Amino acid sequence: MEKYILSIDAGTSSSRALIIDKKGNVKGISQFEFPQIFPKEGWVEHNPNQIWLTQLKAIKEVLKKTKISANRIHSLGITNQRETTVIWNKKTGEPVYNAIVWQDRRTAEICNDLKKQNLETIFQDKTGLLLDPYFSGTKIKWIFDNDPSLYLLAKNNQLAFGTIDSWLIWKLTNGKQHVTDVTNASRTLIYNIKELKWDQELIDLIGVPNNILPKVVSCSEHIGNTSKDILGVEIPITGIAGDQQASLFGQMCLEEGDIKNTYGTGCFCMMNTGEKIVKSKNKLLSTIAYQLNNKTYYAIEGSIFTGGSLIQWLRDQLSIISNASEIESLAASVKDNGGVTFIPALSGLGAPYWNPKATGSIMGITRGTEKGHIARAALEAIAIRTYEIIQNMQKDANTTFTNLKVDGGASNNNLLMQIQSNLIETKVIRPVFTETTALGAAFLSGLGSGYWKSLEDLKDIWKHDREFLPDSSENDNILSNWKERMNILY
Repeated sequence: MEKYILSIDAGTSSSRALIIDKKGNVKGISQFEFPQIFPKEGWVEHNPNQIWLTQLKAIKEVLKKTKISANRIHSLGITNQRETTVIWNKKTGEPVYNAIVWQDRRTAEICNDLKKQNLETIFQDKTGLLLDPYFSGTKIKWIFDNDPSLYLLAKNNQLAFGTIDSWLIWKLTNGKQHVTDVTNASRTLIYNIKELKWDQELIDLIGVPNNILPKVVSCSEHIGNTSKDILGVEIPITGIAGDQQASLFGQMCLEEGDIKNTYGTGCFCMMNTGEKIVKSKNKLLSTIAYQLNNKTYYAIEGSIFTGGSLIQWLRDQLSIISNASEIESLAASVKDNGGVTFIPALSGLGAPYWNPKATGSIMGITRGTEKGHIARAALEAIAIRTYEIIQNMQKDANTTFTNLKVDGGASNNNLLMQIQSNLIETKVIRPVFTETTALGAAFLSGLGSGYWKSLEDLKDIWKHDREFLPDSSENDNILSNWKERMNILY
């Protein structure tokens, strides 16, 4: 009886479940969106119970759709939106506040206060991160500052903190397991990526009670089993990784210098730096890439907060397209951007600017500007922000890479991929299956459960779909306008 891997992909806007076979084929996928909550300008929240219910619904539907019974699932892997912060009651299992999403900017002042105390270097040296609202630690502090009664409950060992992986594992195991993996822990601002442990000095600086923190495990090991109440059988949970690390692994970027970019809600570019930590001098992040067979591998990463969400904004707020896939044909309806530059700072600016107060702009508009010019400038903006990250990444790692592997929903946009190749003047490679976050979680789970015996088994599975070769003839004009206009704004 053939067995399969169940991969949970808990994203920023939807919950997905995929069933993957031994050859890496996706036998089925189910996906359900959940509401985005915007209580105030710059605030982004999710209801943790809606995340759980949509995730459970996706799991049950994909099993039903594929007619694969739960007892044929060999093991389960989880990948998740990182940094998003959930705190819940250990006894009731109920969240005490909405999940504060990675995009949320409400803790900018907390970060500024820590910077004013000259603490950023301490945080960067220990965690590889910069002080920015992006990360989980200041979100925890904000929740406790906002409701001091919750802090007292936490001190009395009644609350638990976790990123979305921790929350889902708690629910899947009926409260038996409170864990996270090293990749998610490395995004909290309180985990020491050198010593591989929660860092007491940083915990004290932010003001987090130790007893709310999950146990940290590797990316690929037997963590526990799903409760029999969930699917009628117990399924081993054997893989966890934050979405970008899962994508790096799913792209088989296993060698030092390998680089990938994910075009999702945001864009996340990551380079494998092997078993050494590369400290960025260009405001990129050092982070844990994955931990496997008692070895820890590191990466440098550039985070762009607005990627595919820029296209969603053009659809939902400006209504210049009715669905996201139309952006490519609209952008291709003009020969160039018509002098338009789109600054995509809809949720502040991430690396290398780290300006949480930055806002978006469309510049260079004339009477001749058409919707197509705005659409093309939007695609260029996504590609330019990635170009900026890669330029700085090469300086930090002191290396020149030979290709860029791409994935995520927007990587299916051929025009965007061609623009990207043109700007970085390097080959862009797209795999057959672009949802590599889910594939990476499956790979880690399958290695942890013995479904696949070695990394060599996995290397044979990854297959490329299309390569984009550079034509840099338009670069000078696009980049000079961008730099001039960014200088005006920031």
